[in-house]
Amino acid sequence: MSGSAAGLLLAAGAGRRMGGPKALVELAGRPLVLRALDALREGGCAPLVVVLGAAADRVAPLLPPDALPMIAPDWAEGMGASLRAGLASLRDVSAPAALVHLVDLPGVGAPAIARLAACADEGPDVLARAAYHARPGHPVLLGRAHWPAVAAAARGDAGARDYLSGHPALRLVECGDLADPRDVDTPEALRAFSPHPSSES
Repeated sequence: MSGSAAGLLLAAGAGRRMGGPKALVELAGRPLVLRALDALREGGCAPLVVVLGAAADRVAPLLPPDALPMIAPDWAEGMGASLRAGLASLRDVSAPAALVHLVDLPGVGAPAIARLAACADEGPDVLARAAYHARPGHPVLLGRAHWPAVAAAARGDAGARDYLSGHPALRLVECGDLADPRDVDTPEALRAFSPHPSSES
């Protein structure tokens, strides 16, 4: 795995359909924000930046020492605002690429992140995203050369979607053998990931 990609975790949303910020929601006794950071760290990403918004005062104290909290003042505008803030926070970091992960993807762990992060070795022009049985998904790896244009295009809840759509440099990295790409937007979706009592050690 590669240690050259910065890990950028977007965790600012209010989680209206969930009933509260998803960063604070627990799965098997561990908040989603910490599970996502575990995956980034174990997948080889460094440094780690967490973009916060809703309930930032409750999420920030949970973060480990190696995770830098970055509050997006305009987080309520959508994922685009969080992505812009996150990329801006990495301006002084020497990483050639940022691996952008979402807090509500508990089925995407370190193996998939490591596979995508390894592409950062290609340098600042790299542009890649995870795919699941050929369908584009998350995380996304943004080479440093793309950051200004991604930030300029990031609006609303689209994040980097508009920039990535049809970009000739984009490469899909198949991760369907390693991860489950379903997000957890509702309590029902979260329960689908929760272990049954009989399976817990």
